[in-house]
Amino acid sequence: MRYADDFVVMARYQGARMDEWITRQREEWLGLKLNREKTSVVRLKRGESLDFLGLTFRYDRDLHGRGNQYLNIVPSKKTLKKAREAIREKTGPKKCFKPAPAVVQDLNTYLKGWCGYFQYGYPRKAFRDIGHYCRNRMITHLNRRSQRKYHLPKGMSRYQYLQHLGLYRP
Repeated sequence: MRYADDFVVMARYQGARMDEWITRQREEWLGLKLNREKTSVVRLKRGESLDFLGLTFRYDRDLHGRGNQYLNIVPSKKTLKKAREAIREKTGPKKCFKPAPAVVQDLNTYLKGWCGYFQYGYPRKAFRDIGHYCRNRMITHLNRRSQRKYHLPKGMSRYQYLQHLGLYRP
C-alpha cells in the first residue's frame, strides 16, 4: 500500500463522520494508507497561519472593512526566498557571458512555471514583489556585463527596454 505524504481537506466543521469518510475515501477509493503519526487537524483562527506545499493559509479580515473574514492563500515566505535565490542565480556574476535575450528566456521559463503553480489564491502582492526583484536583478546583470555601464537605446526607459527584450511580467 502507498502512503500519501501530502493531503489537505478544508472543511468548516469536522467531526467523527467526516474523519471516517476521509479515511474510507483515501484507503478504499484511492488505495492510500493514512499515516496516523503525521495526520493532524488544524483549526485556523484569526492571526494563525498554516504553511503547506509552499502556500500560507490564513484567515484575514475583510478588505472592505466589514466584519467578515476570508481564507487568504498566498505563497509562503520560504517560497518567496527560494524564488529570489533562483532569480539571483540566473542573473548572477557567473552568467555574464550569456547574451541578454538568453538570460531573459531563462528567467521567463522559470517565472511562468513559478507563477503557474502559485496562481491559486491571492498571489498578486507576491507576484508584484517577484517581478520587481526580477527587473532590478536584470538591470544589475546588464550593468555588470562590462566595465562600462550598459547604455539603453535612445528614448527607452529601463522598464521599456526589459519589456522590449520580452521579460515576463508576473
